[in-house]
Amino acid sequence: MLLVFDVGNTNIVLGLYSKKKLLENWRISTDRGCTADEYGILVRSLFASCSIPTGEVRAMVISSVVPPLMSTLEEMSKKYFKVAPLFVGPGVKTGIAIKYDNPKEVGADRIVNAVAGYELYRGPLVIVDFGTATTFCAVSEKGEYLGGAIAPGIGISAEALFSRAAKLSRVDIVKPELAIAKNTVNSMQAGIFYGFVGQVKELVRRIKQEMSGNPYVVATGGFAALIAQETDNIDKVDPFLTLTGLRIIYERNC
Repeated sequence: MLLVFDVGNTNIVLGLYSKKKLLENWRISTDRGCTADEYGILVRSLFASCSIPTGEVRAMVISSVVPPLMSTLEEMSKKYFKVAPLFVGPGVKTGIAIKYDNPKEVGADRIVNAVAGYELYRGPLVIVDFGTATTFCAVSEKGEYLGGAIAPGIGISAEALFSRAAKLSRVDIVKPELAIAKNTVNSMQAGIFYGFVGQVKELVRRIKQEMSGNPYVVATGGFAALIAQETDNIDKVDPFLTLTGLRIIYERNC
């Protein structure tokens, strides 16, 4: 079995594959302070909850945008799973040509999404990932990573509003009935939800305008399904796009 890690600034998403089939997936909080032992015990407990022996894991691949955790997860992998993980980074075969000014600046998660997106949907392609940051990535018809845009994510934008405005409390991020809300909670929900819907519509429109052909638009990440229901700019919601990309990259390298 193959265990994949998508390490984001807020969450770590894990996927367990048997060949090309995703058997299980889990989401845990990203904690830079956790030790290799703490992560090892946590992951083993996830396996135990599904009655899966950890000894079944034969390989591991990790994509991380949190550099301090890379050595921690490598130690955890070797100690608790007896495998040396493959990290997505320079020198790893992806099959994607990166047309960025400095290819090393592109986050591993964006490359992984591009790999999966092009493999599954071909190009031209626009990928919107609703993570800690909301990223918009363009992939050409030839499978080239062209670049994109990065915006503050829904979660951190909402958190900034709560923390900097003394009279505003935290609210659930949901679709409100009206944009002209009649109370503070609904007013905040309207501003957050419809504000991000507008952001997605405009950025996707501009990116498609700058690309040739008629790009297919795929969304992934925690808020993808919520935002997609209000816009016709998104053609497909794929919640496991990043995990699929990690599997594909492992197959191309091993």
